[in-house]
Amino acid sequence: MKLRRNRQRVVPETIVALIDVVFFLLVFFMLIGRMDASSPFEVAPPLALSGADMPAGGVTVSIAQDGALALDGFATDRAAVLAGISARLDVSPQLLIRINAHKDTALRRVMPLISAIEALGAQNVALVVTPAPLP
Repeated sequence: MKLRRNRQRVVPETIVALIDVVFFLLVFFMLIGRMDASSPFEVAPPLALSGADMPAGGVTVSIAQDGALALDGFATDRAAVLAGISARLDVSPQLLIRINAHKDTALRRVMPLISAIEALGAQNVALVVTPAPLP
């Protein structure tokens, strides 16, 4: 009489540890990453004396000190900025448009652009400023 030995069942490897690692990486990159478009050139907004926090979402138009423009972090010209905003306004008429101008940018570079954006039908245009330091 031959006795059979029960074969040991091979336990499949679990992927729970891998899921945990992926989750931690996701959280890590969400914490260190910027969710807002950054400008391809230096923009130091002016100081605010009072104001409220900027709402999230929308489009960011950056204006450098020399008048260079960027739309959502990509350097471009005035016509492309207005075309991009116009296309987004067709989809969402209540779109928030942030104007992120360098603090030393001349108003002659900022105001005509704001007027052109409002002429496209934009209703929510906001100027980005830096909060004043606490005393």
